[in-house]
This record gives sequence, structure tokens and C-alpha cells, in this order.
Amino acid sequence: MRKMGIGVAALAATTVLLAGCSGGTTTAPSGDGDAIDASGVTLTIWTDENRKPAIEAAAKAFEDETGGKIELVQKNFEDIRTDFTNQVPTGEGPDITIGAHDWLGSLVQAGVVSTIDLGDVASNFEKVSLDAFTYDGQLYALPYSLETIALVQNTGLVGEDAPATFDDMIKKAQDAGAARPFVINTAGQTGDAYTMYGFQTSFGAPVFVQDDSGSYTSEVGMGGAAGDAFAAWLGANGETGTGFLSTTIDYDTNNELFASGQAAYTIQGPWAIETLTAQGVKVKVNPIPSAGGETAAPFVGVQGFYISSQSKNALVAQEFLTKYLATYDAQKALYEADPRIPAWTALADEVSSDPIIAGFVASAKTGVPMPNIPEMGSVWDLWNAAQVQIIKGADPASTWQKMVSDLQAAIG
Repeated sequence: MRKMGIGVAALAATTVLLAGCSGGTTTAPSGDGDAIDASGVTLTIWTDENRKPAIEAAAKAFEDETGGKIELVQKNFEDIRTDFTNQVPTGEGPDITIGAHDWLGSLVQAGVVSTIDLGDVASNFEKVSLDAFTYDGQLYALPYSLETIALVQNTGLVGEDAPATFDDMIKKAQDAGAARPFVINTAGQTGDAYTMYGFQTSFGAPVFVQDDSGSYTSEVGMGGAAGDAFAAWLGANGETGTGFLSTTIDYDTNNELFASGQAAYTIQGPWAIETLTAQGVKVKVNPIPSAGGETAAPFVGVQGFYISSQSKNALVAQEFLTKYLATYDAQKALYEADPRIPAWTALADEVSSDPIIAGFVASAKTGVPMPNIPEMGSVWDLWNAAQVQIIKGADPASTWQKMVSDLQAAIG
């Protein structure tokens, strides 16, 4: 490929591209298929062990075509967020790092990430993955993978057809003679609002309200009549009601009841499939059925690549992301290195030839990103506790309303 000189390419950079970037001194993508001249530039990228080999292939193509260099630094994934937040303001840290989308709010508040412009390549990604990395209407990362939960059903008991509603699901299981129609992890006495969220959204009670751009606001969305209706459903199906929801079901108990053939349905993620099928149960994965009349929208987690706000090579970093990682081959390499649902739509469709993956892809398409705003950190303890209390028999309306008011007070 022909290289563009730094001065010429810089003239092609748009002000949108520069938004949020500090000190970018090199070139922007030309948009005409030409490679930039990045001679003398070294991009430092933080990655973990799993994804390092996949990034190396894209890095070699970048180096061969632009003259730039890529330095890959392997780190433990669990250390990246803290190290990135601490090092970037000092002028240290990488130009690019892998990371999770729910870090975004705190990274923006800390001023350590830049916005990016994917241009036409954005259309190749699942919308939910772009929404996940959007904050105040601005995109901050290149997505590459998704994960979510879905309905997993014992096909030997209830067949492969997806139940239309929660009640339909229960009836099918009871008609099949299942010892337990349905189990769902509540983390025992702790509560697991994450796993329960698909049912909650089917009542129209999101944890936070999203604006027209897909960004989350700090407005709590689970109050009012919709929240009260979900709380009433929790109580009706809790330990003083039908018993389908129980605080005796922790993660391992949930999986064992399903794997042993006692439960016809459960809600789980792809990480649990091996355990759920270890005793010979055949499964089908489908979207979560509605309990409240609206579409059940579980949380979707997204991973991707951020650019440091202090990168001296921000435009070259964007070139690497948009021209070398935002390709079918690079996205496939990332999938093969770390087989989560691809954010690249064509690749997600391709790997959906596996029916289990197809079920999780279908669930992700109806899902919503876990909120990426800092206020989300104040939610979990209050939210989990209220659900457990209601499942155990506390008054649904007053317990839920107190949780909402306490949360509103906590986030100011």
C-alpha cells in the first residue's frame, strides 16, 4: 500500500477526530485506502495474555504498511483499569488499552480516555456494542466482543421451541413433569439483580434511563408503576408465592439442579454451558421470555480498545484501531483467541452456525449495555438486597419504593 506523508494526512484529519485527544502530532486515516507514514512512531498497547497473539497479527500488518512500531505490553486484565487511571495523568501508560465498557464513566471522569471516530466502519458493529462505549453522546472505544445471559432449556424435557412468556415457560415445564420448572441464581441471600434484569426490563423498569443517543443518564428508571409491577411479580413468584424464585439457589446449586435434569429452564451465560451439560443434558439457548409484556432485555457486557487522552500519537492510534483492528480478519483473530460473541456483525452471524452461540447472539441483540456511568457503583447493594427481601416475603411495593428512594439519595 502507498504511504501518505504526515503533513498531507494531517490536513485530512477532521475536528471530530481530534475531539477529546490531546497532543496528537501525527496523521489521520486518509479514508482512501492509503496507509499513513508512521515512521518514527511507536504505539504502546496494553493487552492481556489471551488477546496478545491476535493483536500481534494486526500489529505486524500496521508495521509493514506504515513504518510505525507497535509495542505490546502484557498485563493482568484485572490490573488494567487501576493502572491506566493512575498512569495516564502522569504521562505514562499506553497509547491504547483493552478494557471493559462499564469502566467508561469513571475513565471519562478521570479524563484519561479520548473520543474516537469510526466513520463508515461503525456500520460493521452491533449497535449494542457501540451504545455500550457511548457516553454523553460520544463514542470512546472500538468494540470487539459481547457477552450476555440467556434462557437455557433442557430439550429432553421441553423441546427446543422458545417460550413466548414466563407463564408459557412455566406451563411447558409443568406439563413435561419437571421436578422444578425453572431455577435462577439469586446468589443465595445476597441477591443477583444482574441475572434477574431481563425480567425486570420486561416490565419497562430499567435501572437508569437512556437518552436518544443511547447514553445512560443518572435518572433512576425503576420507580413508578413499572417498578412496582416488577416488585409484585418478584413477590408473587417468591418463597411465599409460587416458589419459582428462591434465596436458597446460589450459583452452584442453580447449575446442579439443571445439570442433573431436575430443572427444565434456567438463566445463564455461555461460561456455564460446560457445567450445565456435564451430566448429559441436551440444551437449547433462547432469548429470555417476557414476564411483564415488554421485551426482556438482559445486560450486555462489551470489551474493546480505548485510546489514552495523553497519547502523543492519538491519530496514529486511531488509524491502528480503525484500519487494522476494525477488519474481519482482526476481529476473527480476536474471537479465536478469546471466544466471546463478536461485536463485528458479519462474524457474529458466521459463528452463529453453532446453535448455542446463536442463542446467546439472539439474546444480545435484544439486550442493553450494562450502564457505564459512575452512578452504577451505588446501585448493586441496595438493588440486590431489595430483591432478596421481596423474594423472602417482604411487602413488594414498600420495599421496592424504599430501595428506589435510597438509591436516588445515594447518587444525589
